[in-house]
Amino acid sequence: MINRMVECGKGLECENCQDHFRELKPKITEVILTGHFKKEVGDFDIKSILDCNHENFTSLHKFEEKVDGSYIFRAIHEGKHIVYAVDESFRLVFLRVFSNFKEYKKFIDDKKKIKKLVESVL
Repeated sequence: MINRMVECGKGLECENCQDHFRELKPKITEVILTGHFKKEVGDFDIKSILDCNHENFTSLHKFEEKVDGSYIFRAIHEGKHIVYAVDESFRLVFLRVFSNFKEYKKFIDDKKKIKKLVESVL
């Protein structure tokens, strides 16, 4: 994948970012990691997601859907599905990490669980 950079918001951003994340990124006010995310992620640098650095990702900032006002995104790193949201207060909330696609899909389909997890960091 070619990693082309373009001016966007607060600095450089890759062309591969989907429009939803590109539009929201300059508005992000803080970054929050849920307890689940901290336990599941192990040794991972979240700055690579914030910097839109595609070098270590199969997919980055893939917009999944909007759940109760929060935009839900996914990145894939070393076969792990990293799920994060940008809520109505423009906080970037890292929700969960899944090694198994079926577990990830089950989580994405459970809108109540996603809403509850985003609200738990208020």
